[in-house]
Amino acid sequence: MIKGAKVLSMALAGMIMLAGCGSKESSGGTEKDGEKVFNVGISQFAAHPSLDAATEGFKKALKDKGINVEYDEQNAQADMNNVQTIADNFVGDKVDLIFANATPSATSALNATKEIPIIFTSVTDPVGAGLVKSFDQPGDNITGTTDNHPEGTAKTINFITEEVKAKEIGVIYNSGEQNSVVQVEEVKKLAEAKGAKLVEVSVSTSAEVKQAAESLVGRVNAIYIPTDNTVVSALESVISVANSKKIPLFVGELDSMKKGAVAASGFEYFDLGYQSGLMAAEILSGNKKASEIPVELPSSLALIINKQAAEAQGLEVKDEWKELGEFYEGE
Repeated sequence: MIKGAKVLSMALAGMIMLAGCGSKESSGGTEKDGEKVFNVGISQFAAHPSLDAATEGFKKALKDKGINVEYDEQNAQADMNNVQTIADNFVGDKVDLIFANATPSATSALNATKEIPIIFTSVTDPVGAGLVKSFDQPGDNITGTTDNHPEGTAKTINFITEEVKAKEIGVIYNSGEQNSVVQVEEVKKLAEAKGAKLVEVSVSTSAEVKQAAESLVGRVNAIYIPTDNTVVSALESVISVANSKKIPLFVGELDSMKKGAVAASGFEYFDLGYQSGLMAAEILSGNKKASEIPVELPSSLALIINKQAAEAQGLEVKDEWKELGEFYEGE
């Protein structure tokens, strides 16, 4: 009897230990100085203002929610090999959550793990990219925010064709970025519906962007740059060509507009990152799983017109444009 009781006692102790280990693994985080601290890996595909702002917004949301986080922040510098290595390293380090900023980062993260929660942002077409099944039912371990508002691109193309009267619109993009391909297809449909033609130029690296912009001179009445990481990282070269050759330049997001484009219909990427951070807070706090959080659109949208850029690129700024959007006059 005593021997049997001892065996039973040891078995119960083992069960308690296993239960304790299971609980710790499911909740994530580690105890430091009496507080739970989470390890979050940030995979950002490239360095440019929009993605930088999204990352800052993400971290601000977690701070506002009182979530203690230690970040492993990595930038792939627009290199596809780097982005997969970053994701694999995060999995090897057993981070509690991965924040994937841009489509390549999100795709690589999902390739690396089907268990660690992934929150993405700055993704144009999460369904088409194979990241989620649908907006309402994203998947087992992934969800996030998309930067493709259904009305955003249409507002900008309408302005280009109706106010600038452009009939040939040049577009520069990296065909290796799936999110860019989706946007170009959308722009083409919208432009053709307005009687305009799209002139496409594809690049592989940021070093090719200036030559691509110069190749459009004499062939187009306006240039449109989607939220393409490769091109946006070298946007100054496009702005230089647009200013010198008086070709109105339009972009897919507000941060690029502020640098010297005529207009963009969009939102603040800081706000989009903040939305993503709120999702991460729900997961890390144990309130929800990634699969229970639908993919979200940007919470706000506006057409913003840069008066200085318009004048620099040969456009007469009209007062009636106030009815179409808001004027940006610098910070």
